[in-house]
Amino acid sequence: MNRKTVTTMVVLSASVLFGTGPLATSAVAAPNTLKTIDTDNDATVDLNEAKTAAGALFDRLDKDHDGTLDRKELHGRVSAKEFAEADPDHDGTLTKDEYLALVANRFKTTDRDNDGTLDAKELKTVARLLK
Repeated sequence: MNRKTVTTMVVLSASVLFGTGPLATSAVAAPNTLKTIDTDNDATVDLNEAKTAAGALFDRLDKDHDGTLDRKELHGRVSAKEFAEADPDHDGTLTKDEYLALVANRFKTTDRDNDGTLDAKELKTVARLLK
């Protein structure tokens, strides 16, 4: 599988992990998306890599720097149901820890072989589901 195909699949996987919307659009435009997320260059994304990328996204989305994201700041990346499930204190916002827990849940759902990484096969499956 060539690097462009893997990069495309990681972008699609990222949209599943982090939500849909501007992330997917900007990631498609960035040819180094795989390299950015896959920091150990093993052609897989592990949970720590996904959480690091998600944490950076959280920081970019937190425009008011209050340490939380509300539905408006998330720009449709999280469904109403997911938001409610990820907001255990029901305060209408997600802290970084709550957001990263949501990302971890999405990651585990995508990691069908339960090996702690998303490999090309799993990313391809995710890409197929998004078509």
